[in-house]
Amino acid sequence: MRLPRTAHTERPWRVHEFAHDFDIEDVWSYRTPGAGPDDFPVMLAAISAAGRLDQQGPPARALFAVRRKLGALFGWDRPGTGAGARVESLRKRVPAELRETADGSGADGPFTTVYETHDEAVRELANKTVHALMHLGWVPAGDGGYELRMAVLVKPNGRFGRLYMALVAPFRHLVIYPGLTRQWERAWRERPAAPEAPGGSP
Repeated sequence: MRLPRTAHTERPWRVHEFAHDFDIEDVWSYRTPGAGPDDFPVMLAAISAAGRLDQQGPPARALFAVRRKLGALFGWDRPGTGAGARVESLRKRVPAELRETADGSGADGPFTTVYETHDEAVRELANKTVHALMHLGWVPAGDGGYELRMAVLVKPNGRFGRLYMALVAPFRHLVIYPGLTRQWERAWRERPAAPEAPGGSP
């Protein structure tokens, strides 16, 4: 479900300290029935196992295929356009105690992990069009449980980047995010059961 930008800005996330020059593009929530306050790592593991962007349904995969072809044709994704090359990685901004929570390896296709805490994680990508952050947060839900929220923060690369973001917005809202909602909520529902503790107690 799409949320107002204030659903992200009003939360005390650590990312606010480091991403003040990024614009909030989208905020979405994902239902995780039965989740508790300590289940954020469980949800991240479920996403990693069954919720990757390259595991989406046919419409989203078709869009990603078109995007890859265009990127190859126009050089949007060449190594010199990424984080650490065209732009400085957000990892350079975060303090050591946060940077040490992740090694910067790939978390979901083109995204790399900046940091992870008990209730938030930041993933990053950059190319010729945009420098983008995917912020995942774990928040209390209206039913007394907890839910996942995703905020997409962007820094477009000049006029071209702003035009690109405007052109792809309908595809994000009508295809990518609805598909991601079904995928991530299913990943939560179908996550592996937690092992029982010795003696048969959960």
